[in-house]
Amino acid sequence: MLFRQLFDQESSTYTYLIGDRSIKVAILVDPVLEQVERDLQLLRELGLTLRYCLETHIHADHITATDRLRKLTGCLGILPQKAEATCADRYVADGNILHIGDVEMQAIATPGHTDSHMAYLVNSTHLLTGDALFIRGCGRTDFQNGDAGSLYDAVTHKLFTLPDDTLVYPAHDYQGQTVSTIGEEKLWNPRFAEHSRNQFIELMNNLDLPNPKKMMEAVPANQNCGRILLTSDSEN
Repeated sequence: MLFRQLFDQESSTYTYLIGDRSIKVAILVDPVLEQVERDLQLLRELGLTLRYCLETHIHADHITATDRLRKLTGCLGILPQKAEATCADRYVADGNILHIGDVEMQAIATPGHTDSHMAYLVNSTHLLTGDALFIRGCGRTDFQNGDAGSLYDAVTHKLFTLPDDTLVYPAHDYQGQTVSTIGEEKLWNPRFAEHSRNQFIELMNNLDLPNPKKMMEAVPANQNCGRILLTSDSEN
């Protein structure tokens, strides 16, 4: 398995390039619009064909590159089932498995940050947690039908039941950290460790965070797979 972690500094977003070298096919998870040229260059250098762009959820802090990459490469855009979007070529439900050669990616429904959030377990060893679980943190739950209780249940009942040595790769990090493990997060994540469900809900409901700077632009664009809707689009 080929596995690359790529970073967008403006939004602190991790994009993941995953592929099978033997058949030279790849998937991008949570691609960022401003990083299209970077991602295409890496695909060219590695001799890979992009088959899928896969989202963990409808993002509020950056615009996805799915629509742009779909036009440039012919790849398919895949979103979680129940996402408020009609632009996807395919939707994935809890338990579905995507195959890329010898690579298997299992979708794990992890609602709470948003109501249609998915994590993806790659070859039973690498867990792409999206915004459900960060390294020593987690995504907020105060918009896009977020729900703190649902997030607590998803993380503790699904993600924390995976083997302790499962590698945790989040969609964001704001401290320069790149990877953790399930075992570490169970012990040291301050949002979950030694917190009851009710304590977690109280904590999350009192974060009082400002909205993401790009939220008003990003959410409607991402509901269209990254297509930015201009006035002329709505008039035609």
